[in-house]
Amino acid sequence: MPQPSLKIDGARYVITVDDQRRIIRDGSVLIENGRISRVGRADELAAARADRVIDARHFVVTPGFVNGHMHISYAHPVRGIFPDDLGSPLKQVFALQTAMTEDEEYHTTLLALLELVRNGTVCLLDPGSTKFPDACLQAYEDAGVRVILGECVTDREAPFTLPRYPTAEAVARTAAFIDKWNGRLEGRLRAWAMPFSPETCSAELLQALKRVADERRTGLTLHHGSGPQARREHGGRGEKSPTEHLEKLGVLGPNVLLAHALGVDEAEIACIARTGAAVTMCPVTAAKGARGATALGRMPELLARGVRVALGCDSPNNSNHLDPVRTMNMAAIQYKDARQDIRLVPAETALEMGTRLGAAALGLGDEIGAVETGKQADLVLFDTRRPEWQALWNPVNNLIYNTDGRSVHTVIVDGRVIVDDYRQTFVDESRLFATVQEIGERLQARTGITFPRSRWPIL
Repeated sequence: MPQPSLKIDGARYVITVDDQRRIIRDGSVLIENGRISRVGRADELAAARADRVIDARHFVVTPGFVNGHMHISYAHPVRGIFPDDLGSPLKQVFALQTAMTEDEEYHTTLLALLELVRNGTVCLLDPGSTKFPDACLQAYEDAGVRVILGECVTDREAPFTLPRYPTAEAVARTAAFIDKWNGRLEGRLRAWAMPFSPETCSAELLQALKRVADERRTGLTLHHGSGPQARREHGGRGEKSPTEHLEKLGVLGPNVLLAHALGVDEAEIACIARTGAAVTMCPVTAAKGARGATALGRMPELLARGVRVALGCDSPNNSNHLDPVRTMNMAAIQYKDARQDIRLVPAETALEMGTRLGAAALGLGDEIGAVETGKQADLVLFDTRRPEWQALWNPVNNLIYNTDGRSVHTVIVDGRVIVDDYRQTFVDESRLFATVQEIGERLQARTGITFPRSRWPIL
């Protein structure tokens, strides 16, 4: 049955992020069978008819946003419980995740999806933290977004609780997961290989999972970092660096996405560029977690070498928000201040990382990430009838430096409107909020992981 057509008519601006980076004033977009069939000025598309027409005269239209690293399933019930002086909360985070039940993970995932779509996210990658994908499938389907999932596996000891298996079993589980899940939800769900990190996985496991990804023509992602100490440790074993070690193993390649990638040096950046691997950086998490983003982050250098760099929110207990606009803002301002060079990571580049570059990093560059003919119709409409959009001269600057997700009026995925006039219809929000609050109470009581609710007295 044909999908209803949709026309976005007379938008104040359409920021296409296409090959020419066109910004169309008074622009229209025609969507047929879930894809963009025409993009141009409103007068050029005046005769085009559609089953539904959205009067977009007050809107700025952008591609839908891509979240390249997002632990979706566990953090919302305990968001904000960790005090600033705790240090790294990873042990507590993974203990809380391990303790979650199937029903709890479903509702937590549903809340994360709600926050993501209302802020304009159309595609996300969860790096293997979802324990019960069968239970969460309905949430992904109801929300209507694109999801990349996998089963997190390790075969070495880790400093915190992670799923650990014998090497052969980890490989078999990964292959079975991909075979079961890849391509579901009308192609909106993709399945990847997801070893947690090089430190928690043997060389044999990493190599085997890369073969699984290659054979099934899918992707592989893992947490990855470097730095002076890591390079010294690898040097003591006769290896140059963590990144070059992955290249030597044959683990890097165009279908590999390295998450975080803090601390890489020039040789490692050259290695990433040479192998065609992509990177997801999480600028808000790095800044909030005092991970040395401005000292160890090499986003400008990665971009200069042509590396596909995506942006991620990581989790609601790391960045604490799932707003891609705020994430793009941090990407745009972080290095300007750190290196005292206002030219670094301009607003346009930040927007590219949230759209076309992010889509390319996830292997979806041919499908989404730009408003252009033939692409899947994944779009966001921002309402400019708000003070943060005034006055409007440069829509990219306004978007990256002025606004946040609160002005997202309409979200479209595959030509289907999933947020309409600020509203979604896939979940009862007030009931969900109460449920997740209760889950948080139960999780803290069950695990004993709890902290004072505030440094200041609550009366």
